Amino acid sequence: MVVTPTIYKVIGLMSGTSLDGLDIAYCHFQKIGDNWSFTIPVVESIDYTAEFREKLKNTVQLDAASLLTFGNEYGIWLGKQVKKFINRHKLTIDFIASHGHTVFHQPDIGLTYQIGSGQHIASSSNQKVIADFRTKDVVLGGQGAPLVPIGDQLLFGQYDFCLNLGGISNISFQLEDKRIAYDISPVNMLLNFICKQIDLDYDHGGQLAHTGKLNPVLLNRLNELTYYKKPFPKSLGYEWFMNKVIPIINNTNDTVENLLHTSVYHITEQIANSLKETKKENSTLFITGGGAKNHFLIETLQERLSKFSKIIIPDENSIDYKEALIFAFLGVLRERNEINCLSSVTGAKKDCVSGVVFYP
Repeated sequence: MVVTPTIYKVIGLMSGTSLDGLDIAYCHFQKIGDNWSFTIPVVESIDYTAEFREKLKNTVQLDAASLLTFGNEYGIWLGKQVKKFINRHKLTIDFIASHGHTVFHQPDIGLTYQIGSGQHIASSSNQKVIADFRTKDVVLGGQGAPLVPIGDQLLFGQYDFCLNLGGISNISFQLEDKRIAYDISPVNMLLNFICKQIDLDYDHGGQLAHTGKLNPVLLNRLNELTYYKKPFPKSLGYEWFMNKVIPIINNTNDTVENLLHTSVYHITEQIANSLKETKKENSTLFITGGGAKNHFLIETLQERLSKFSKIIIPDENSIDYKEALIFAFLGVLRERNEINCLSSVTGAKKDCVSGVVFYP
């Protein structure tokens, strides 16, 4: 008798540090033998209003009661968005897997906190929810990040390196028998912050950055940040960006074009340094995230890497929704009680099955 492998139908939710909106990805996963496959039949991105974006950005400043209240409100909002998405596309799903929106990420003091209460998502969507994927790893002494590498390993293992260019850049690769991953530098978090000076949400295609000139003093100040000298495992959060990077930008008197141009050089230099340290020549570099659409950034990175890596940029759904896809996949692994958080990546005492289940 032939047993048909189970197809998991999951909605992945992702709100990243670049604060551009909520990504919703309806995903199908199937395992045949040792190999996982996936499709992404339906996706949507819901832009945050300027007011909502500002509120999310300032969550780090809220008092405890206000933060918890807003976290619950945000969970209700997430649940309502998913309910509309399900009804609009007439979907049947097994559960929702939600990353939440990171407010605090200070693993060195045992703290990571994402708003978007799983219980409130479940109750307002009337669906089972798996959320809070980071806390368990931090309790085990890990960074609680990055979590995407298990998906890189099992869904995109044909590439030597997986690089995500979101609010923060992170890289994932196999080193002998272990998956290694860590955050490299700010990307869209930095570029979008600069664009706000002229009331732009972002630099479309890197056009403004392309017209700028290099500011060597700024480049040196950014490159000298102590984070870049730390060994992995390591991860970044918005607080670090706010405390270490924003003051450098605010104290640099230059045009937006030059600030963007120099920041692109900084970002690509840090990525190139990280890749070259591995000494994997003639490798394939799979790039996703919003930064993959910044043509100037990609061209500058290719120049820096020269013949070291072949850059592969996938279809638009994979660029935009890879993180939502992988959080959906983390939910599937949690559902199967299989490891979804790697100690080789986070520095925790052991691998773990992470995620908390909530029912409506």
